[in-house]
Amino acid sequence: MPKGPTKRRPQTTAALLDAAYEAFAERGFHGASIGEISKRAGLTTGAFYSNYASKEELLLALFDRHSQQLVERLHSSVVQALSTPDPLSALIDLLAEQADDDPTWFLVSTEFTLHAIRNPDLASVLAEHERALRNELVGLLALLLEKAGHETTADLDLLARLVIAIREGGLAQSMVEPDALPNGELDRRYLATILRTIFRDSAP
Repeated sequence: MPKGPTKRRPQTTAALLDAAYEAFAERGFHGASIGEISKRAGLTTGAFYSNYASKEELLLALFDRHSQQLVERLHSSVVQALSTPDPLSALIDLLAEQADDDPTWFLVSTEFTLHAIRNPDLASVLAEHERALRNELVGLLALLLEKAGHETTADLDLLARLVIAIREGGLAQSMVEPDALPNGELDRRYLATILRTIFRDSAP
């Protein structure tokens, strides 16, 4: 079982997360072994099992770290957009500009999602982590609506799912046809229009 926290544990977990990110991207979730990940991190397999029970648990930790970084960037974008005359359009432009051209996370997360789909218990756990991320996105959408003077009767959780689907679906197509569909193009062209059909101006 993983041991209790120590002074070195944050450095150890950070090293394992960084090493796993590289290993999963290069060799795939199933191809990268715990031994290889530990070696890349400059640690022993004992150190791995002192912090994570499995590769699945390690990748869920990677998911949480990526989600935290994403939410921080989105919060910054929302705050910046709210200082413009048209916050909604400004936010879409900012998100399109910040589209991640590095396919690493998409490759890692997509493969793990497929693995989870084939394992119902793991899928249930992944769903909880994804729900936590959507809750953060819903909070940012609500903040944008309130400060921009919009209101909606739409289900914001479903709206967050739609935004994620457009972003991830567009990225998948961009990776296959980068010349035909630049990354962020779907967001830039259509997401603002979709959101405007959902939101309506609040009464003065």
